Amino acid sequence: MRGGGFLLALLMCAASAAANEGVNVETWRRRWRKIKFDTGGLSRESFPEGFVFGTATSAYQVEGMADKDGRGPSIWDEFAKIPGVVANNATAEVAVDQYHRYREDVEIIHRLNFDAYRFSISWSRIFPNGTGEVNWKGVAYYNRLINYMLLRGITPYANLYHSDLPLALEKKYLGFLNRQFVEDFTNYAEFCFKTFGDRVKNWMTFNEPRIIAAMGYGNGGTAPARCSITNCKAGNSSTEPYIVAHNIILSHASAVQRYRQKYQEKQKGRIGIVLDFVWYEPLTRGKADNYAAQRGRDFHIGWFMHPIVYGEYPRTMQEIVGERLPKFTKEEVKMVNGSIDFVGINQYTTRYIFNPKQKSDSLSYEEDWNAGFAASKRGVPIGPKANSDWLYDVPWGFYKALMYIKERYGNPTMIITENGMDDAGNVTLFHGLHDITRIDFYRSYLKQLKKAIDDGANAVGYFAWSLVDNFEWGAGYTSRFGIVFIDYYHNLNRYPKMSAYWFMQLLRRNKY
Repeated sequence: MRGGGFLLALLMCAASAAANEGVNVETWRRRWRKIKFDTGGLSRESFPEGFVFGTATSAYQVEGMADKDGRGPSIWDEFAKIPGVVANNATAEVAVDQYHRYREDVEIIHRLNFDAYRFSISWSRIFPNGTGEVNWKGVAYYNRLINYMLLRGITPYANLYHSDLPLALEKKYLGFLNRQFVEDFTNYAEFCFKTFGDRVKNWMTFNEPRIIAAMGYGNGGTAPARCSITNCKAGNSSTEPYIVAHNIILSHASAVQRYRQKYQEKQKGRIGIVLDFVWYEPLTRGKADNYAAQRGRDFHIGWFMHPIVYGEYPRTMQEIVGERLPKFTKEEVKMVNGSIDFVGINQYTTRYIFNPKQKSDSLSYEEDWNAGFAASKRGVPIGPKANSDWLYDVPWGFYKALMYIKERYGNPTMIITENGMDDAGNVTLFHGLHDITRIDFYRSYLKQLKKAIDDGANAVGYFAWSLVDNFEWGAGYTSRFGIVFIDYYHNLNRYPKMSAYWFMQLLRRNKY
């Protein structure tokens, strides 16, 4: 097992934190000894041979150096300047400074026995204006990061887009709303294939395109904050989400086509897309609620999986959205259909869904669902709530989501690209390290993952979100998803939590 000194440092740090915060150290040690080996019967050997375990972050949330070393601004840099949109008006200008501390973070990944690290590339760090001149300092950073991962035996999984569109493209032609985006994204992707593809063999085009379209252009809750249903300055919530999603699908497929035609055979890699998927469980057994749940799944994951697998949008979307839903040409269908070697699934939680008694007359992506949502049934919560209001611990929903993809979409190769839960940002160091609830979450979800695999789901990897506490978008630093505690008040020091050690035990390799 790797990292004996690493474990000792963790224990000494936690014991010191306990003493400083008035917690009885012996009580803490007894409690720790009781839980430290409890993997619920799971081990690396519980999963198929070659199954990949990793952890994940995204560039904007961890790198820092947002306006330095040649990086151009992104739409999130601009959005975060709006007073009140991020908790405590926090920014990601420094984040957790992985730009300078990547060796430390990769070393932690190595010592925790993970196989892989899923990171994202900041488009505007490579192309400050989205196109044209290359920022070679940015290229050098990703080369250093990738090379150090490989040096420490960590497999890089590179995500090309994670919410940080170059601001220059938004100002130039409204970004995702313009078909020019397809060409510009494809050229950016090709630069990355050409530059990093000799070492990176696992590529993802977009992370959570539904969130980009629905929140960036449907309700204005995230960058670039376009909508027509709240106080956005511009936008059309009834059409723009669908235009954006359509252009993302075409951009994804175009980048995949470029990769397959010019790089895949030589580089021996694979490429996919990352989709978020909340499982929607009918509130009752009634037909109306079951139809509502299916509408939810179609408008959520089906929005992207259906074109990729079947060459068209789900019939429910076609019928409800009508002429507002863009159409694929015959050539585009050929390009989109089958444009994944794998699909990444970000799965955190589950909601009850029901058919509302009265349909809204307004037109928007959210209203088009014609669905109501609930987090409890007959007064019983669907599961324990994490710090975030949207996140409930519902492991059985994880199993249903994976089996749904298996059965609905021909059992594609799946990688669980995000899964995790958060604590409050103001948790103390000791209580932050003593994250038993997070261990319970991971253990129960991994049991359901194993059950899904045993029942035939073609899942080949799992990435815990997140490696470190970080800038959590609108929540700023008030939410901690990391298995490593970041001390924001003392030099951004890293302290692996008990959940980190739990993974270290789970993933140790038996030597005979």
